[in-house]
Amino acid sequence: MSISIENGSDQERARFNMVEQQIRPWEVLDTKVLDLLHIVKREDYVPAIYKALAFGDLEIPLGHGEKMLSPKLEARILQELAVTAHDRILEVGTGSGYLTALLASQGAHVYSVDLIEEFAKSAGAKLAHHGIRNVTLETGDAAHGWDRHGPYDVIVLTGSTPVLSEAFQQSLTAGGRLFVVVGEAPAMDARLITCAGVGAYGTASLFETCIPALRNAPQRTRFAF
Repeated sequence: MSISIENGSDQERARFNMVEQQIRPWEVLDTKVLDLLHIVKREDYVPAIYKALAFGDLEIPLGHGEKMLSPKLEARILQELAVTAHDRILEVGTGSGYLTALLASQGAHVYSVDLIEEFAKSAGAKLAHHGIRNVTLETGDAAHGWDRHGPYDVIVLTGSTPVLSEAFQQSLTAGGRLFVVVGEAPAMDARLITCAGVGAYGTASLFETCIPALRNAPQRTRFAF
């Protein structure tokens, strides 16, 4: 489904439809999450040439071969992570900066890392424009982990990974949560990993999906015979 926007009233109608027609049916019922989607304006983080598609059920191109996650997936991630005001968060893959803004609006501080410097600069400008200050943006390759600010209460990988690096689990605090999409196209598994204590982790399989992989993500070992 693609929802175009024109004037202010059309925008709010499209936002309402996005929440009611795309996000609620995807089992996102947390009122804090749904309310936040009306407060943090998605269209402000979409590339200008795609602004008319800001509320569509699609992955919007960001350039450099990368895409913005669909609205329903962004919302589901927020709901599953159950971010609190005291959480220190690691986001791997800044992208548009929209999920960064959502996480920052719920948590204490977000450390967001992207391999593409242009994304970090663009997201930084948008976040600053909207007065979101509790974010540290960094450029680097975090596909195998990013422990420099750890441990973290929440970790989210915005790209998939064929194999999850153990470094992410090891960077969680006790009670910490990690959202990750593991596997390879066409079938990938969205998982929520929780840390009960040192070396003790639980994994819940949430749903099947398929999203672009993180660049330089760990790969499965291939055996040649």
